[in-house]
Amino acid sequence: MVPLIHILAFCGGFVIMSMELLGGRILAPYFGSGVYVWGSIITVFMLSLSLGYLLGGRLSVHNPSLNRFAGIFALGAILLYPLILFAEPVMEFIFLRIDDPRYGSLVASAFLFILPTVILGMISPYSVRLLVTKVEESGKVAGTLYFVSTLGSAIGTLMTSFYFILWFEVNTVLTLLTVVLLAVAGVAVLAARK
Repeated sequence: MVPLIHILAFCGGFVIMSMELLGGRILAPYFGSGVYVWGSIITVFMLSLSLGYLLGGRLSVHNPSLNRFAGIFALGAILLYPLILFAEPVMEFIFLRIDDPRYGSLVASAFLFILPTVILGMISPYSVRLLVTKVEESGKVAGTLYFVSTLGSAIGTLMTSFYFILWFEVNTVLTLLTVVLLAVAGVAVLAARK
């Protein structure tokens, strides 16, 4: 089970950072790509992740299981996919009502990214709970898990910024990320049955 949890955490980190980078591409046509846009995106992601860590930690103490863990990934996919359908209308709506691009980009980032990012933020603390069997090893387990998750984030950042945005449309990448989340949820469900 340990390698599986590490793979799932890696995939979660990959998707989070890929989505964050795509956020810049999604907001750019309406709000530009200046420092305030990136400040908005990073702020929303950091606050959402912190809330996800808190909720994931609390959820993990109530009958933790691979099936529930799979549910986090599936819910993340369900909340990520609407970006493909609604990002443009949401941006246009906000753009026409908030003149200042600083606040417009902050509101748009919050509306588009809070929910999927909070859910994906639950992955790391839940992973730690599934892996910790002895209290004495909790630091080692958490350190290894955060290493794997952060490695996934780094590779997701590079793959998205160096390749995905050159090869694919934003909506295609979002679809691929949704498929990855659903696939790893399926793998976790299958593993739970064995």
